[in-house]
Amino acid sequence: MKLHNFNSGPSILPQPVLEEAARAIINFNDTGLSILEIGHRTDWFQEVLNEAVTSVKQLMQLDDAYEVLFLHGGATTQFMQVPMNLLDDGETAAYCDNGIWGNKAAKEAALFGNVQVVADSSDKKHTYIQKEFNIPGNAKYLHLTSNNTVEGTQWHSYPETSVPLVADMSSDIFSRPADFKKFALIYAGAQKNMGAAGVNLVVIRKDVLGKVLRKIPTIMNYQKHIDAGSLMNTPPVFAVYVSMLTLRWIIAQGGLAEMAERNEAKSSLFYHTLDSLPLFTGTVAKEDRSQMNAVFFLKNPALEVPFLDLCKKEGMIGVKGYRTVGGVRVSMYNALPLASVQAFCDLMKQFSSKNS
Repeated sequence: MKLHNFNSGPSILPQPVLEEAARAIINFNDTGLSILEIGHRTDWFQEVLNEAVTSVKQLMQLDDAYEVLFLHGGATTQFMQVPMNLLDDGETAAYCDNGIWGNKAAKEAALFGNVQVVADSSDKKHTYIQKEFNIPGNAKYLHLTSNNTVEGTQWHSYPETSVPLVADMSSDIFSRPADFKKFALIYAGAQKNMGAAGVNLVVIRKDVLGKVLRKIPTIMNYQKHIDAGSLMNTPPVFAVYVSMLTLRWIIAQGGLAEMAERNEAKSSLFYHTLDSLPLFTGTVAKEDRSQMNAVFFLKNPALEVPFLDLCKKEGMIGVKGYRTVGGVRVSMYNALPLASVQAFCDLMKQFSSKNS
């Protein structure tokens, strides 16, 4: 039976990346050593890191005003590392609370300064993106989550602001072109569109650093990591390597424009199917639907377990909704083929015809 991997993260990776990574575990680039064994300060790994950094800058069309880091800790660590580096005691940062991750980021930032939540969609259970809001003139930055994995919403255009813009792009990084130069800082856990779990991408415009008075622990200091070239301590070598391979694959496939075309085809197919079947219902505002994570429900809650059981039987992996939201969630990251979305849509139609 063919499996269809709709996991929200860690999630599906391109098959060529898996094959190359598997070979490297046994023999990395004909060195006779495993990628798991090579030293992180060797020329071998430096070449991997250099290609990963260059690929990020190429895909995002960034110049030397930006630095690219590959760090431990995942996106959750950035909830505290961002304000620790950008927000002094008594200063204010603006946050958008569009879901569980934005809410957590705001709470962490409040440990380091004043947080003003300028956009809050909790009144409708985070089923839409609030786009009209006021940013305090004294805000040091505005933070948003570009795609809300749990709730299934996504920013399809970014707000214009005179303050530095910071984004958690963990679940839609490299899924589409954007004007990445609008951002002062971008961070993303790799385990969605960019690679294996265990490494976090941080892209920083250098001019926003060095403005806080607090003493920052060395391992949390962005500038120290920049100075050390992401090698302040032993990096997650294998996770960086898989990210490099994935970035290489994205470029070889045609870059972000090609990823966007594929993702548009997948999400359009899915949402058209969803809207055509009365048995199912989506709660997210149509203009704010995520291309990466489609969240929906069965109008008759008694049918949810039978539907999920059928999904499991037919090899649809990872479609149960997040524990705090429930329902069903289909994640359609870059590496997911259109054929998997078609198979899931066919299953929805089959289930609907038998239960309507």
